[in-house]
Order: sequence, then C-alpha cells, then structure tokens
Amino acid sequence: MRTVAVVSAGLSNPSTTRLLADRLAEATDRALRLGGEQVEVVHVELRDLAHALTDHLLTGFPSGPLAEAIAGVARADALIAVTPVFSASYSGLFKTFFDVVEPGTLEGKPVLLAATAGTARHSLVVDVAMRPLFAYLRADVVATGVFAATDDFGGADAITPRVDRAARELADKVVGRLPVAAVADPFAEPVPFEELLRG
Repeated sequence: MRTVAVVSAGLSNPSTTRLLADRLAEATDRALRLGGEQVEVVHVELRDLAHALTDHLLTGFPSGPLAEAIAGVARADALIAVTPVFSASYSGLFKTFFDVVEPGTLEGKPVLLAATAGTARHSLVVDVAMRPLFAYLRADVVATGVFAATDDFGGADAITPRVDRAARELADKVVGRLPVAAVADPFAEPVPFEELLRG
C-alpha cells in the first residue's frame, strides 16, 4: 500500500487550490494503480489547522488534528503540496505548516509542487519560490510543477496534460522507492533515568 499525502493551503471553501489538489491526487492515484500499486490518499486542509498552527508556533507542540496531519505527511510515500499565491509567493499558512514539520521529515520524499493564482503572471512561483523551499527541506521534487490560473478552471481544459505528466513523474519516483517504514516515535521506549545515570 502506497500513501500519498495532499497538503492544500486554500483559504476559501471551495477553493481553486483544493480543486487543483484533488485533480493532482486523482491523476497520481490513477498512475500508481496502473503500475499495480494500491493507494491511500490522505488530505490535509491547512485552512482547518490555522489556529492549531499558531498554537504550535507559540508552544512548540502540535495538538490533535495538527499532530495527526504532520504524522500523516511523515508516513506518506509521496507528497502533493498546493498553495495559492500571495504577494508573488506561497501563502503564509503554507509556509507555517512546513516550518513546524520536523527537520528531516521530507528528506528524500517524492514531492509534486503546484500553485494557483488569479492570473498567469504568477506562473513562475512554483520554480522561483516553492522549489527552493523544498530543496532546503531536501525533498525529491518532480521536474514538472503545475500552475493554474483562474482561467484554467473554465472553458478549455489546458491544465490536464500538465497534471497528468506531473502525476506520472510522481508515481515513477514512488514506485522506484521502498515503501516508507512506520515512523518511529522517539518517546515510545525511553531509556530509564537510572540507566542514563549509570552510563
């Protein structure tokens, strides 16, 4: 069983960001199943975690649904990360989520990047803003990023070829990797204090 985590930072409900995230998830699911893989898709809607993210920044600890979302991303074999564009970059909510993910969580993990905006003039945001962030996080980002402007959601379906190509690239990276082992909880088996004193 392969798990794909889909992180969407759209603020409205419904949002074009979530619509694009869903299309990418469906295309990736199809591509993996064509390769004989069983797939589970886990959705993380950051809009619902905004308060918990602020609490985490203040306390240093994730609570309830945020802890589950972070664990889901850590356990996933691949990640689809989609953000709306604000001020020519990813949204603050999107960045905050990846700020609180533990260092090393995304190291080597296949990632597909995508963004939405009102006009095509923001189309370079995937390569100019998002790709450097995920390079810093040491993720294995697929070559094709997907950008969708408002016009891409009406009339002619211009983004389907990009969606399908990016999904195939992500599926190829997932199939080429061993499944992610269960993430070990570093506090599950603590060393007794007496043993620490002896050692």
